This record gives sequence, structure tokens and C-alpha cells, in this order.
Amino acid sequence: MGAGERRAIMGLSFGIAVYRKYSSGSRYPNISLSAPLPGIPKPVFASVDGQEQCETKITTLENGLKVASQNKFGQFCTVGILVNSGSRHETKYPSGIAHFLEKLAFSSTAQYGSKDEILLTLEKHGGICDCQTSRDTTMYAVSAEVKGLDTIVSLLSDAVLQPRLLDEEIEMTRMAVRFELEDLNMRPDPEPLLTEMIHAAAYRGNTVGLPRFCPVDNVEKIDKKLLHTYLRSYYCPERMVLAGVGIEHEQLVACARKYLLDVKPVWGASTPTNVDLSVAQYTGGIVRVRDMSDVSLGPTPIPELTHIMIGLESCSFLEEDFIPFAVLNMMMGGGGSFSAGGPGKGMFTRLYLNVLNRHHWMYNATSYHHSYEDSGLLCIHASADPRQVREMVEIITREFIQMAGTAGEMELARAKTQLKSMLMMNLESRPVIFEDVGRQVLATGKRKLPHELCDLISNITASDIKRVTTKMLRSKPAVAALGDLTEMPSYEHIQAALSSKDGRLPRMYRLFR
Repeated sequence: MGAGERRAIMGLSFGIAVYRKYSSGSRYPNISLSAPLPGIPKPVFASVDGQEQCETKITTLENGLKVASQNKFGQFCTVGILVNSGSRHETKYPSGIAHFLEKLAFSSTAQYGSKDEILLTLEKHGGICDCQTSRDTTMYAVSAEVKGLDTIVSLLSDAVLQPRLLDEEIEMTRMAVRFELEDLNMRPDPEPLLTEMIHAAAYRGNTVGLPRFCPVDNVEKIDKKLLHTYLRSYYCPERMVLAGVGIEHEQLVACARKYLLDVKPVWGASTPTNVDLSVAQYTGGIVRVRDMSDVSLGPTPIPELTHIMIGLESCSFLEEDFIPFAVLNMMMGGGGSFSAGGPGKGMFTRLYLNVLNRHHWMYNATSYHHSYEDSGLLCIHASADPRQVREMVEIITREFIQMAGTAGEMELARAKTQLKSMLMMNLESRPVIFEDVGRQVLATGKRKLPHELCDLISNITASDIKRVTTKMLRSKPAVAALGDLTEMPSYEHIQAALSSKDGRLPRMYRLFR
């Protein structure tokens, strides 16, 4: 019999003896869980040296590149390069370049012959890589063991500044983009498509209103030469941040100096003078797509729904009103009619209480807030049967008008608590901290810490909500409509409803139905 087996039998015998003793009527010993247990050594906890351990450290290198880091306990780190480049910067180019660059990321480079080589290198350090683009930012990120930091930064530098962009890679990317565009139109969840449409309606033909996904007509137009022209303007050090979470700042700065300071990109010298500095121009308007792909096939068909998204201009994330708008968005909340509920699901938000709980025929009512460095958009997405579209639109316009009323003390406190809770829970994740550090430093050159944001949220009052809503209701609406739009009210009627006191649509009288 082995030592492990002997220990297991002894433990079992002890357990049986204890069970017999206390099941025969003897009382369990009265042990307080708030006092230290007798005979147990005092625990030693990891400690931080004051406030500076929480702060994000930022260094700007001689070439203008910012290096930002946040220390975090653990053997893994997330490091990446964020570039101030996205679909909003494609005014002078065919739309879709950012989408192509996202798909081409971490392909062959000057140092690595293929994507497989990159993945094998990362595997040695337990690492993974990813690239994501948004309307204003492109983010290359790697999560791996801290011991491999030198390799990680070297790989990131190569992936961002020395991509080969081979013809076969560009052809594969064209196929991937075409597939993604087909998938976008076939998805049962229309939210990504509606988000694209509402931006096109709100900022018609400019900055954040430009398509985030490559239009089908542009897939063949984008080639290596065009990509290099774009990269020459936007991928310059002063438009980049090297951000890291879970590493020492001095180590990250040393790696940045080694791999990012005097590196000449494959496309040659940067020409930052060609950067598009256009400010977002909110126009309002409507985008309709009547032809929905048939996703209702099969033995349990998906119901045919009409989806409407109505938005109004909010504010930039650099403005003080950003926090009141974030609280307002949380107060509106909402979701799908089949949510299971439970803590944190927002079952006491306005769109649940006033809309989904009262109108059983509505499938969805959700509030979204999109914010950029020079503008923002607060919108509500709703979906219902095509025959009830007019009634659904009126319910949403009334909710917008009621935002300008005085918020209840309880609902405001709940929204603020939920926003703080969501903020703190999200910032427990290392990749989320990385993105927060990178985006804030890229946009403002510094980072507001979570406790500062929580203080700002706590200070929001009902009058702040009323003030920002009143200002928002002065803007023209942006409307995205998808599906059967036979019963859809006109844009002028929606605008009139949002300008009225009660949010009701103008009455329509029909002689024949």
C-alpha cells in the first residue's frame, strides 16, 4: 500500500469518527469565523506600495511613440500596439482598408515566413494574438507569459511595421472579407448591420459614418500599393501607443526602445501631413433596407421581424457630459424579451419596465451609446412583427421624450450602482484593462483610474440627466430600418414626434385600409 492510499484511509477513518461523535447528539465546537483559528499561522498578504502601484505609467519616446503600462499580479501579460487609425480615416481612400488590415494582421513579415511561424513562436510562451479594428482605432494585441516579453514586442513591431502583404495573402483576405459580408447579411442577429446603418444615417458620408466593413464594390480595388499609401500616412509613431498590462514599466520601455525606436517601416518614411483631420459632422437622416435575407428556413423558423433603430446626437467621450450619458444609457437598459432575468440583467431598467413588460408583442428594446473623440450617438433598437411597426416606433419616441423628465431617486441610484459594478467587473479582466489603458492614452495622453470614474458617476444628479437629454432632443433623429417597412412611419413624422411634448406620432387618417 502506497503512502497516498494510507493517508486517504486515515482521513476517511477520521471523518467517520467525527460524524459518529456529532451524530450521536454531541454539539459541534463553537468556532467563530471572524476570529483567527487557534494554532494556525498568521497569513501574509501581497501588498502594494501606496497609490503609485495603481497608476498607469506613461513614457513618450523620442520618435513620439507613447509607452503605457499597468502592473498586475500574475505570470501572464497582455501587450499590444494601438494605432489612431480606423474606417473614419478613409475619406481620401476607398472604404474597407481598415477591414483588410484587420484580416491581414499577423500574416508573414520580414522576420516570420508565415502566420503559422508567428503562432508557433507564441505557443512557446503560451501566447495568443489578435487584431481588431473599430471606427477610430486599430489594435494589435498579444497575451503570453511575462518571460517572453522581449519576443512579444519584437513580434508586434514586425507585424505592425514590416508586413509583407504578399499577393496570395491579399487574395485570401478578399475571400475572407466577401464571406464576412455574406455572413453579416445572413445573421439572425441584425445588431451589427443596424449599427452600421445608424452610423451611415447619423453621419452621412463623413468620418464615423463611413462603412466599417469593406463594401463589395471595393474588395477588388484594395491592393498592396493602396495599403502602403494608407499605412505611410497613418502608421507613424506619434499616432501609436504600446500598452502593456502585467509587466514592469521599465522592461516595456526598454523593449520599445530596442524594437520600435529606430525601425524603418517597409513602406518607407511616414507622411503624417496627409492625415485626415475631419471633425465628425452629425447630419441625421434615415437608412432603409427592405430586403432581408431569408433566415427563416428550417423546422423551427425564426419569426420575420422588422427592426428599427432610432438615435440622437449625444457627446464626445472627451466632454464632461459623457458620464451623464453613460448613466442615462444604463438607466434605459433593456434587452430581449426572452432574458432569464437575475441580478445585473437590468430587469428594472426603463425599457424593461415601460416597454417589454407592457407590450408582449415586442421582441427587443435595447439602448446603446456609441461615443467618439468628437461626437456620440445614443440610440434605441426595437424589433416587432411588421404589422405593429408604427406602434413600436411611437413607443420608442415616447421613451425618448420621457428621458427629459425628472429621473426617480431609486432608478438613478440603481443605474449609477449598476454602471460602477459593470465598470469594476470588466476591469478585473487583463485584456480589458489593456484596451482601456491603450484607448485612453491614445485619445487623451493619460488615463483616468477606475476610482476616479466611480467618483464622477456618484456625483451625477437627476438635473444632469435632464440637462443632457434636453440638449440631445434638439438634434435631428438618425433612423435605421430593416425588414418589411410597409407600416413604417415617415422620417418627418418621427422627427415631429421627437419634437412634441408627449412623443406621439401625428395621426394618420385613411379612407381605405
